Amino acid sequence: MRIFNIQNNGLTELANLGDLKAQSPLHRGFVWVACTRTEFQSEQAHMQSALQAACGLQLVDLHVSDLLNNQLPSHYDYTSQYDLLVFRRLAADNHRTAVHNPDAAPTIAPARGGPPILRKIDTNPIGFAIFDRLLLTVHPEGCAVRHSYESRLVQAVDVESRASGVRLPSSSADMMLRIVNLMVDGFLELRRELTHQLDHWQNQLLNPKTRFNNWSALLEARLSLHHLDEICEDQRAAIQDWIEAIKTWPVATDPVEQRERDLLQVRSRDVLEHIERVVHHVRRLEQSAETAIQMHFSVQGSRTNDIMRTLTVLTAIFLPLNLITGFFGMNFDALPLIHQQRGVFWAMGLMVVIAASLVALFWRKRYLARSSR
Repeated sequence: MRIFNIQNNGLTELANLGDLKAQSPLHRGFVWVACTRTEFQSEQAHMQSALQAACGLQLVDLHVSDLLNNQLPSHYDYTSQYDLLVFRRLAADNHRTAVHNPDAAPTIAPARGGPPILRKIDTNPIGFAIFDRLLLTVHPEGCAVRHSYESRLVQAVDVESRASGVRLPSSSADMMLRIVNLMVDGFLELRRELTHQLDHWQNQLLNPKTRFNNWSALLEARLSLHHLDEICEDQRAAIQDWIEAIKTWPVATDPVEQRERDLLQVRSRDVLEHIERVVHHVRRLEQSAETAIQMHFSVQGSRTNDIMRTLTVLTAIFLPLNLITGFFGMNFDALPLIHQQRGVFWAMGLMVVIAASLVALFWRKRYLARSSR
C-alpha cells in the first residue's frame, strides 16, 4: 500500500494509514491511496476508519463488495458523497489470488489457446472510490498500471518534467481519469498486435498455394475479439455514466473551479473517444476475420468446381473412346474392320478425330478455360 499527498507544488508520500488519520493532509491538495485487493480486504477496518477520519464518511458495504469482486465488469455507481468506478484493465499474466483468502498462494488460471497475442486478452478490474479530496484505488496483485503511474507521478515532480509541460493531477477525479486513460492505451497497443496477427491469417486463408489448418486458433481469435468487444462496451457505458454524473455536479462558484470542471469533461470525453476507437477497431477486426473465412471457403468452392469441371470434361472426352474400344473388344467374328489389315489404324484415327473434336468443342465453350484469379 502506498499513500501520496499530491499538491500543486510537490508530492509527499505518507508511511501508512495512521499518518492519513493523524496529519489530515486533505487541507493541502488531495490524497491517493493505492492498495491491492488483498491488502484492502485485510486492512478493511483500518481503511474505513481512515476514511472516516479524513473525509468524515465510509464506503458503503455494497461498494466494498464491488471493490473486492475480481469478476465484476466495468461499471459506474455513486452516492451523494463519493463516486465509484470499476474499470477492467488488461491483465499482465494469468495469475490470480483468492480474494477471500489472503493467505492463499497464487493460482494459475488455464492458459488460453492459440497464439500468444490471444492470451493477453484477459482482464482484471481496478476499483476507484473518488472523494472530493481523496482517491482510493484497489488493484489486483502485481498491477502494471499502478506501478507505471506511480513512476509517472514521481517523474512529474522533477523540475525538467514540469518545465516540459508535465503537470501533477489537479484533483482526485483528474487522477482517476489519467489512470483510466493509461489502461485504455493498453487496449490500443493490443489492437495493433491483433491487426498484425489477423492480417497474417488472412494472407494464409487467401493464398491458394498454402493449406490453412490453424482453424482452432482462428476460432479462438474470434471468440477473444467478441470478448474484448463486450469488455470495451462495458467500459464505454461506465465512462458515459461518469460524464453524465459530472453534468449534475453543483455549479462552480469561481473561475478556477469552473476551469477544472471543464478540463475534467474534456479529459473524460478524450477517454471515451479512445474507448470508442478500440470498439470500432475490434468490430472491424471481427468483420475482417469473418470476411476472410467466407472468402476462403468461396475460393475453395471455386477451386473444387474447377477441378470437377475438368474431370467431367475429361470423362466426356474418353467416354466415346471407351465405347469404341468396348465395341471392337466384343467376342464376335463378324465385326467391321476386324479382319482388315488397316482396321486398327481406322479405329485409332476415328478415336483421335472424336477426341480432338470434343476438345475443340469444350474449349470453345470455355469448359477447359482456367478461371482467372
